[in-house]
Amino acid sequence: MALETIQIQEKLVETFDSAVFEFKQEKDIFSFEVASDKITAVILFLKNDPTLRFHFLTDLCGIHYPDNDVDHQFAVVYHLHNWYENKRIKIKAFISGENPEIKTISNIFLSSNWMERETYDFYGINFIGHPQLKRILNMDEMISFPMRKEFPMEDSGRTDKDDRFFGRTTDNY
Repeated sequence: MALETIQIQEKLVETFDSAVFEFKQEKDIFSFEVASDKITAVILFLKNDPTLRFHFLTDLCGIHYPDNDVDHQFAVVYHLHNWYENKRIKIKAFISGENPEIKTISNIFLSSNWMERETYDFYGINFIGHPQLKRILNMDEMISFPMRKEFPMEDSGRTDKDDRFFGRTTDNY
């Protein structure tokens, strides 16, 4: 790890102790995990610290890990950018599959408003305190969340295609 990333890690551990962990360098992005109940404090710290200055939220998205234990079935991933030194970091917070929820950061980064709505729409992750958490791309009437890995890849009842043309059978045609 570069000296800068070691300094970031030291500041985070000094401030948040064991709530931040799994530090690693993934290509050119410094990554770590945070306890989900500390996400707003960590992001606020990274934004407001006068030497860290991660003032830009590049992305926020969800991930579904259906094979993980129930407390780690979903993750919310945050990408922050320090434009002054052109440094990027990735933060991952795991949340429960039974009740996937995490605090909103829309009061810290206004741009997260739509990103959180999209993540809710596709994964069903509830962002506590979000000013208007509702579907953004799917129909309001939907009761499922399409990016969850709870459904088969294809509809087995489809009759409008022939699997032979997709390399899914060994039948000669």
